[in-house]
Amino acid sequence: MAEILKHAVPKAEVAASLGQVRETVTGVIADIRERGDAAVREYSEKFDKWSPDSFRLSTEEVEKIVASVPRQVIDDIRFVQEQVRNFARHQLDSMGEFEVETLPGVRLGQKHIPVQAAGAYIPGGRYPLTASAHMTIVTAKVAGVPRVVACTPPIHGEIPAATVAAMHLAGADEIWLLGGVQAVAAMAVGTDTMEPVNLIAGPGNAYVAEAKRQLFGEIGIDLFAGPTEILVLADDQADPFVCAVLPGGPDHHLP
Repeated sequence: MAEILKHAVPKAEVAASLGQVRETVTGVIADIRERGDAAVREYSEKFDKWSPDSFRLSTEEVEKIVASVPRQVIDDIRFVQEQVRNFARHQLDSMGEFEVETLPGVRLGQKHIPVQAAGAYIPGGRYPLTASAHMTIVTAKVAGVPRVVACTPPIHGEIPAATVAAMHLAGADEIWLLGGVQAVAAMAVGTDTMEPVNLIAGPGNAYVAEAKRQLFGEIGIDLFAGPTEILVLADDQADPFVCAVLPGGPDHHLP
């Protein structure tokens, strides 16, 4: 007899939940527009229990945090970021610039101009995604973005040292310990202490995704990130290494 592992959430409950998310995000963005840093601090205290003297880490603080990360972790971060950086460079090289005269006096072409400021949101909470630092900050710097602002929330009131190290090594120009809608809104509309950016990239929970949706047009965004998790079912005869590295999807399978 089949065992049901999980029931789908009824559509009415999904709609109600989305409506609540939308309403909350709208209110937070409007409040940050009006009150700036004061509102950002209130929401950080409310949602993350986090209210330091400054949400932005100083150079000295970053250096101290990075120094606390185990050498193996630093080496691993450097290795993976170099792979991302190398591929990003090849991507950029493949999109060459050119100009051609199609008719006498008519010149057409394409030129790639990076935005002046990009925001990178690195999720924390229950599921910190250090890899998001590689995929947002590294690629922005390869593209030539002169100012990259990176935000990540504290985890249970603690500084996520490995994530900060990844942000720093990726080349972030500003590192802020700030999460959720308050981080996205602050980057988008700006406050007294944070200059606004032109584009925000990076995944997040439903509130972060909704904030990006509402702010799109005022700023650019990458995409609306959805779930990326897979469930691997294996018995005790399976190779744990294969289970850990085998990509998901119908086109990926063992021979």
